[in-house]
Parts: sequence; C-alpha cells; structure tokens
Amino acid sequence: MLLFGEIMVLLQEAFEKRSAKVNKIEKVKALKTPKEAFAQLETYAQAGYDAIPAEDLSYFLKCFGIFDRPQTPKQFMIRVRVPGGQLNNEQAIVLGELARDYGQDYIDITTRQQIEFRYLDIKDIPTMFKRMADVGISSYQTGVDNFRNILNDPLDGDSLDVILPSQALLEKLQAKFLQNYEWISVMPRKFNTGITGGLSNRSNAFGQDCCFVLAQKDGAYGYNLYLGGKVGQIAKSADIFLKDDEEVISAYQAIIELFRDFGYRDNRNKNRLFFLLQDVGMEGFAAAIREKSGVAFECAGETMTQMDFSDPDHGKVQLRNGSFAVHVVVPSGIFSGTALLDAADASSTHGDGGIRFDVEQSLYIMGVTKNNLEALFSHKLFETFKSVDTPYFNHMIACAGTEHCPFGVIPNKPDAIDMSNYLSKHVPLDDGRVRMYWSACVKGCGIHGVGDLGFEGCKAKVDGKSEYGVHISIGGKLTGEGVEGHAILKAIPVRFAPQIVAPLMQEYKRMKNPGETFEQFHDRVLSQYTHASIAFMMRLKAYLDAKNIVLDFGFRTDVITGKFEQFEIFDFGRKLYYKLLEHEAYTSYDMFKPTLKSKLELPHKTDASIDENLSEMIYKMIHPEASKRAEVFTELNEYISIY
Repeated sequence: MLLFGEIMVLLQEAFEKRSAKVNKIEKVKALKTPKEAFAQLETYAQAGYDAIPAEDLSYFLKCFGIFDRPQTPKQFMIRVRVPGGQLNNEQAIVLGELARDYGQDYIDITTRQQIEFRYLDIKDIPTMFKRMADVGISSYQTGVDNFRNILNDPLDGDSLDVILPSQALLEKLQAKFLQNYEWISVMPRKFNTGITGGLSNRSNAFGQDCCFVLAQKDGAYGYNLYLGGKVGQIAKSADIFLKDDEEVISAYQAIIELFRDFGYRDNRNKNRLFFLLQDVGMEGFAAAIREKSGVAFECAGETMTQMDFSDPDHGKVQLRNGSFAVHVVVPSGIFSGTALLDAADASSTHGDGGIRFDVEQSLYIMGVTKNNLEALFSHKLFETFKSVDTPYFNHMIACAGTEHCPFGVIPNKPDAIDMSNYLSKHVPLDDGRVRMYWSACVKGCGIHGVGDLGFEGCKAKVDGKSEYGVHISIGGKLTGEGVEGHAILKAIPVRFAPQIVAPLMQEYKRMKNPGETFEQFHDRVLSQYTHASIAFMMRLKAYLDAKNIVLDFGFRTDVITGKFEQFEIFDFGRKLYYKLLEHEAYTSYDMFKPTLKSKLELPHKTDASIDENLSEMIYKMIHPEASKRAEVFTELNEYISIY
C-alpha cells in the first residue's frame, strides 16, 4: 500500500511529465479571470456583438454558458443548467417564455438533462440571466473547463425503484462549485458528474468522470464510487464505498482538488481525468482520495444500479404515491418554448406541476393521478408529441449537428429522425426496445458508444465524392456497469444507412423472444458472431433487398464457428450455396473445409437466374482452393455494395 507521501510523489511525477508545455486554452485562461469577463456582460449588451473581445467569445463567456455560434453569425446559444433534470412549474414557465420571446421559440433538450436556447442577441442576455436567477436557474459553468450539469435519475425521490433519493445530495455537491469563482475555469478540462440512488440506470451513470451509484454493503445502502468515464470509456470502480452524504461530499471534494492540482494541461485530447488515472492507477488515486479527505473509506460494496429502464416503452410509470410520471417522447430533443409552456400547463393542470428531463432528450410530466390520465392525453401537448412512439423513437438520442454545432460533421438530428421513420415503416415492431444514439462527430455528445446501435458522424465517399457518413456500432449497454459498443461498419453514407440497418432490425424482429430487448437479443444471438460477420450480414441482406432477391438466410442460435472469421465465411458461403441451388457445394466436409478435391461451378453458371455478383461472392467464400478463399469479410464487400 502506498503511503501518503508516496502517493503525492506519484501524482506530482505524472503531472510533471505532462507539464513541459501548456495548451493554447490555458494560455487564453491566463489573460483574465472569468469574473472580469462576466462583469462586462452589460457593456457588451449595450455596445453590441462587435465590442466583444475574441477571448471572451471563444472562451470566457462559455464559462457562464454563453456560446458564440458561427453557424448563426452574431447570435448566441445559452446552455441552461437543470440539476438532475428537475424543473418546478415556475421555472418551466420562465424558460419557455425566454425561448419564445428571445430565441425564435427553439429549445434543444440535451443528454445532460438540461436545455439550450439558440438564436439569441447579446443585448437580451443580461435580461435572460436575471429572469433565470429570479427562479433559481443558472447557466454558469455549463461550458469549457468547468463542472457540467450533474446527472441524476429523472424520477429521483418518486420512483419505486429509487432506493436512496439523491437530489438533495446532488445540490450539496453542486453548492461546492456553482457560481463560486474559486472553482470557475480552474479545472484542466470539463468534469462530468453523476449520481443515482436507483436500481435502474436512467442517467448514463457510468459515462461520467465521477459517479456515485447505489450500492449495498453489510446490509446498508450507500454509494460505490466510479471514476474515469468519458466518450469511448466506461467509468471503473475505485473500490470505495461511501456510506452517507457526508462521505460522498468528502470524497468529491478530494477528487476535484486532486484533478485541479494534478490534472494535465498540455494536450486537450488527453487531459480528462481518465488519463491521470491511466498513469497513476486507480488504486493509487483511490489511496490519494482517502488521504486527501482524511477518511478511511471502506472498500466497495455490491453495485445495485444494474437494470435497464422501460418507462418510455409504456409511456408512464407509477410513482411511490400512486400517481404516474407520464413520458413525453421528443424526437432528437427538438423542442420549443411554446411546447415547454404547454408541458408546464399540462403538468400544473393534470399533475403536480413538475417536469423532469432525461438523458434521452425527452421528459416526464410528474404526479399525474390515474383519474387525470385521460384528460392529460387530450392536452394540446400531445397533439404534437407522443407518450409512446415506435421502439425506434422511444429511446433515441441525437446531439446537435452541422446546423448548430461547429464540430458537427453531419446534420444528425434530422438523420436520426429519418432513420427511425424508415425503420418504423419498413420493419414495424409491436414491442421491443432499441436504443439508437447518434453523435454528429467523434466528440460523442450523443453518447453513441452506449447505444444498442450507435451512429458517429463522419465523411463517406461514393464514386470518389465526399458526403455525409456514419460509423455504426453495436453492443453498447447501460445495464450492469455499462459497456462501450464496438464499431462494425465504417463510413457508411448517411443516405444508405437506413437500408443497411433495416436487415439487422428484420433479424431482431424475426428472432426476438417475447418482450426481448435488442440488448438481450444481442447477448443471446449476435454475441455468438464476430463483429465482421454481423456487418457482412447487414450488407448482404441490404443488397438482397435492393435487388429484390428473396433468400431465406440470416442469423441462427446454433452457431458452431467459434467466432473465427474464416470458419464463418465458409459456413455462410456453404449455406448460401445450398439456399440457391438446393444441394451442397461439396460431397463431404471436415469442419469448415471440403475433404475431397472437387470441381466447383460458379452458381450462376448452373442457374442463370442467380445474381452474378452474389454468385461470384459465394464462390470466393467456398473456393475449392483454400488459398483463393476469402479470409476476411471485407474482401466480399465489393460484391454486395448498394452504392
């Protein structure tokens, strides 16, 4: 076990190795304090956009959630902090009015349970800040190197599966830094925090730099600590159990001070907490937390936040007091001030007045009694939005794309909606759960890595010309302690992505057990196959659909190829040959190769009605000469391309 002095030496050495230079943002931060920049807001409002210095536009105003957006010249976006996604009715009304009156009636709901206004003029921002402050709402520290909005279960304190209500604790954690100039812009990089006292992971808990999740030890409930989550990485256990609020607060104080003091300030692509943990080790950092806080925290208990959540599939969920939280599906999080005012009215008229945002960019109307459900669904809010949509919309995420985000590579939000509409029409599902998460770029604000299907914006090429594309991943999980998905298809043109995804949904529909989610289907069926073979199956069936070729071929549950790609290729080829010609290609086999040398005709030479590309592909899969057989599925792509 490391002693305190040794732990600090280890941290200092790691810091010094990465301190030969500082990144350009650190140089900007040295120009002034955020407080000095914010003091000029009224002046900027009066003088206009052109009076704002470049460093304030690029950095300092973002410390207060004010973002200059090149996509809408001389107009701003404000990212509004909504702790744990919870709004009371008065707050919802004010935010709805602000969007309607100053922001072209536009709102984005984000994956951090908060909202964003757009199309704002600098002259109106001081007024907006005052109106938000009057109802206890802030946009402070929602950008750049600050503590971002803390996530929580959106049904915290009310849902039957929430064991430890955590919103009050969240507010105590937030009080340490929020609007406290000692903590504004002092971190090396953004710092994401989550907390949940629930059995279901409704808040992407394990995707955070620091998260406190429900745990049990020796019969008592508390929180296990996880650290180091970010895009592409799931947070790992720090092997620390926190038995009460006081211990959570002590641990959090130690963590943020350690990251502030020892976090890297050179390469911004490698300076999240994850990279410090990578260099000093989780055990060493956990020891530093104990020493820094002066608390001998116990080792981790059993993590209880393990389940998926199904509320959006049913449209409502019963709460502890017998009332319901009614879900409102907001495709791609595209909302409006008018819609938020409608939601506030619906909640005050038929519920308890509360509104909760979730990480899937939708919301809940809280406290609706059974007798009020019918009247609620007759409210004008539900003329535009649904309580239950198709399985392709119920769990959909899409961050801002090229229309609003300077980093966006694809439009994204409309792409996600188009995909879900296409699948709803061509592969309708009566039930099921498919989490489709879209990020417009590699930064991953749409948390695509933990989706059942994840889409990451990129550039693709068709006939040598560049166009919008997506990398497609599968296998992400929110259940257990979370799993990051794996990219199986690279640079698929967005306009062809629905046709390539549809076959996978067809297989899910064909093979799913009653009530089976896509995640469960993945674990039961797809996990028996290599990622390459899944990608091949999607491409192949898309090709067959495009050519109107009817062929009974798909995934099976009795897989014997052992996830060995060459075996899969031969096995698929053999089955395809049999499906087309109704006899075996060879007279006998030893595992995944013919035992006797035989002459093999191209299938279309035997039956001229067989598609020639398909024929040549199959021949390459089961060629008589082993040296001429395909060894990897990507060798077959040219035969079955739909673009």
